[in-house]
Amino acid sequence: MFGYYLDLALRSLRRSPGLTALMVLSIGVGVALAMTTWSLVHSLAGNPVPQKSTRLFVPTIDVWGPDARSKAGGNEPPSLLDYATAQALLRDGRATYQSATYWISPTVVPSTPGTHPFNASGFAVTGQFFPMLDVPFKYGSGWSDANEADRAQVVVISSELNDQVFGGGNSVGKSFAINGRDFRVVGVLANWNTQFAYYDVPAYGGYMVQPIGVFLPFTTAVAMRLPPDGSTGCFKEPAQPGFDGFMKSSCVWISYVAELDTPAAVQRYKEYLQNFASQRFAWPPNVRLRNLMGWLDYLQVLPSGVRMLPLAGVGLLIVCLVDTIGLMLARFLRRSGEIGVRRALGAPRRAIYAQFMTEGALIGVAGGIAGVCFTALGVWWLRVKLPESWTAMVPRMDASLLAITVAAAIVATLLAAVYPIWRAAHVQPAIQVKTH
Repeated sequence: MFGYYLDLALRSLRRSPGLTALMVLSIGVGVALAMTTWSLVHSLAGNPVPQKSTRLFVPTIDVWGPDARSKAGGNEPPSLLDYATAQALLRDGRATYQSATYWISPTVVPSTPGTHPFNASGFAVTGQFFPMLDVPFKYGSGWSDANEADRAQVVVISSELNDQVFGGGNSVGKSFAINGRDFRVVGVLANWNTQFAYYDVPAYGGYMVQPIGVFLPFTTAVAMRLPPDGSTGCFKEPAQPGFDGFMKSSCVWISYVAELDTPAAVQRYKEYLQNFASQRFAWPPNVRLRNLMGWLDYLQVLPSGVRMLPLAGVGLLIVCLVDTIGLMLARFLRRSGEIGVRRALGAPRRAIYAQFMTEGALIGVAGGIAGVCFTALGVWWLRVKLPESWTAMVPRMDASLLAITVAAAIVATLLAAVYPIWRAAHVQPAIQVKTH
């Protein structure tokens, strides 16, 4: 029976190619707009490290006291740590892995004669940063704890910076100048989404910044007096000028991430933070320990305007569906005579429903194919128009997106066809037979 309805649907669609094309185009454009915006936001709001995010935690500690809280009008501690607090947490080392992090922008001098120096965005991190975040390496690895303690002048670089400075290839063991000092390359990153700095969102901003090129040891960067390039916060001005005064002050500028492998470890770390704060500060402890996704939600990393994009896409899809409803209604009611004759000959309403639902499903499949083409065009447009630092987060046309697009088109078309089909199925046979 399905074959019969399918044959009727194909014959009907071929009789009105212009109207059929308009319906397919309307469904395709609407679904493509909805899917492009949805996939973009879904990709940007996704879990940056799904294999480990439940074990990654961000501690925050109130290093300013109740006076700062009353002035700010809230009870949340600062999102960043001051240098003394970060150093104390590193020294205690109560997590499986931990890293203090701050954003830097040092000057790189390529080893090739005649090339000009340039600023490379990067981070000062501890050696445990790389195993903690499962950072992939193309060549070499991170530095050791001994390198960290010795303030060794070693560096991990991105593949892009490796191409720019050394022309690609295995550059481990080679050296180049950073801020006037020679640094030895110990590792070159493989393909890794360093554009989304989920490990230092308060200072770095997460998105819309330049790609990351260098990772220096935290202790080395501090010893070089490399200033933070990201956001900082000071409740009181430093008592002394310069970087040394900044380090000794309560100004916050350092992010901190810790890996805690079990619920028991999380509970112990919370207790440690409470004890740490009570011993270090004169005011009652005010600490937080959020897992990575909770931390990103708290910071609202994705701008609210971007979060509204799927609603705009759905709104445009609804407009296209309303247009499709009108076209289908005109199409189906134009065949009232045919429907009346079939009803007069004994066809039940369910046969009319089945026939036109099959026709709607065919339009949905064709609209889905058009939607896939338009969605692919939309994804390509995003890659061209969005900032370079977002390209790693922009969605790609994969099998799942293709399947969802086609399914969305079919479902949307069938929903749009409900009212026109209901009207067509309730055509009065006697009136239509008399008039025809």
